This record gives sequence, C-alpha cells and structure tokens, in this order.
Amino acid sequence: MSATRTPTAPAQQLRVHPRRAARRLRMLCGAVVVFFLVALVHSLWTNPRLPKDVVWDYLFHELTLHGLVVTLYLTVLAMVIGLVGGTLLAIMRLSKNPVLSFCANLYLWVFRGTPVLIQIIFWGYLGALYPELKIGIPFTGITFVSFDANVITPTVAALLALGLNEVAYASEIVRSGILGVDAGQVEAASSLGMNTPQTLRRIVLPQAMRTIVPPMSNEVITMLKTTALVSVIAGKDLLTNLQQIYAQNFQVIPLLIVASIWYMAITSVLTLLQTHLEKRYSRGLTRTTARGPMNRLFGFKRRGVVDA
Repeated sequence: MSATRTPTAPAQQLRVHPRRAARRLRMLCGAVVVFFLVALVHSLWTNPRLPKDVVWDYLFHELTLHGLVVTLYLTVLAMVIGLVGGTLLAIMRLSKNPVLSFCANLYLWVFRGTPVLIQIIFWGYLGALYPELKIGIPFTGITFVSFDANVITPTVAALLALGLNEVAYASEIVRSGILGVDAGQVEAASSLGMNTPQTLRRIVLPQAMRTIVPPMSNEVITMLKTTALVSVIAGKDLLTNLQQIYAQNFQVIPLLIVASIWYMAITSVLTLLQTHLEKRYSRGLTRTTARGPMNRLFGFKRRGVVDA
C-alpha cells in the first residue's frame, strides 16, 4: 500500500517578501518623524511671540561669541584634566599596591557620590572655607607658598570642578578599556623583555583605545553641555553671558534658542570627529557578523558587514 502525498502549493504562493514589508515600515516611520519635525519647525517659525530678529541679532553678538570661547575653553581643558588624571587613577585602581588602590577608590567615592553642581558651587566658594591657601609640610607649620584664595576666579573654579569630576568618570572608561585587552598580550610583551610602562604605552593602551574612544567621545559632548552649570557661579560661559543679556531685555526664549543653536552646532562637529576617530581605531577589524533583526528593520548598514 503506497502512501499518499499531499500536493504542495506552487512555489509562487510560498514566496515571502520580508524586505518589502520592512521597507514599507521604514518609509512609514520616516514619514511620521518628518511630519512631526516639520510641524514643530512651522509652529516655532510662525509663532508671533518668538521674535526671530532677536535670535539673529544675538547669534553672533560679541558677548555670545565670548561666552562660546569660554565654553570651548572649559570643555577642552576639563577633558584634558579628566583624560590624564583618569588614566593615572585607572592605573592606581589596577595596581597591586593597596594604598594606591584605596586612594583611587576613595577619590571615586567622593567625586561620583556628589553632584557636579555641588562641586562647582563648592569650588566657587572655596574662599569662605580657606581664605588663605598654603603649600608646605603638614603638622610642622613650614609653608613654602601662600596665596589668597581670591585667585580662584569663577572660571578657575569651574575648571577645577569639571576637570576633577571628569577624572572619576574617565578613569572607569580607561579601566574598562585596559581590562578589555587580552591578558595574552601582556604576557607576550613580557616575554619580549618589555617592562610595565612600555607594555602599557605600546601594547595595552593602543588596543584599549578601540573601547575607550566611543564612551570618551560621549563624555566630551556631555562635558560641553555640563559647562552650562557654571552659570550658577557666573563662570562667563555661553549661558552665563546670555543670562546677563536676557536679564536686561527679558527676551528669555529667543536667547535660550541662541544657546541651543550653538550647543547643537558644536555637538554636530564633535559627532563627526567621533565618527572619524572610531573609524581610525577600528582599522584592521574584520566584521563578518550578519545584520541583526533591528538593523534589517531600520535599514542600518555598516561597512564590512555581510548581509544575511
């Protein structure tokens, strides 16, 4: 007795077109986003309570540009302090010396445990706690250098607060990058006769940069926007100068739009630099991983990725 076989459907009826459905969904999502974006821009542009001439007048105003320079100055120097100090702090945490490790953990506990706004205000009013700053040998009364605490201007106080606070966060980023390097790399460097500083400088840190660059780039963008907090101590940054202007002409919203335009413009430039750095430190990596379902859904494509 022969078994009966169920007739199969034609091949054309079994054909599935997932890409066509995903393409339609992407087009629909894009259309909805564009619609709401255009509606928002149109609402702002046609709002009679938004004087656009005030925005254009103060976009390149002298006080605006001066505040922008101070904002960039604070961002760059705070990140330099954070990167250098964070690298040293990360090495201290990874050290087998219990004293260095304890000091590094104590630093992290203090600066990550208190809000950056409180730190800014603390450094801004340091003269109320220490009217005179001295450098010498503790408990002996011997002083090498002594100066008035008034030399810590609001800008210097802002730089100290932002830079020292960034050290705590940058150290964790650097530490994660160092731990991400395979231990065999360190062993191979030791077999070649390299000492610890040489291994760290030539082997570990260059490979750790692939892991460090993306979060550190985000820290730069975050730092740019965090500088707005120094307005509480009149740090002469972009927001501080614009606040001084709208305190006189009461054009609050237009001047806040001016600040937002400059912040977004600089953020866009930093994002381009981040993309360039990520490509630079990702050279030599081969990506043959298939695209995931979310990438297929939204149409994300990456160079060197084989499409499944």
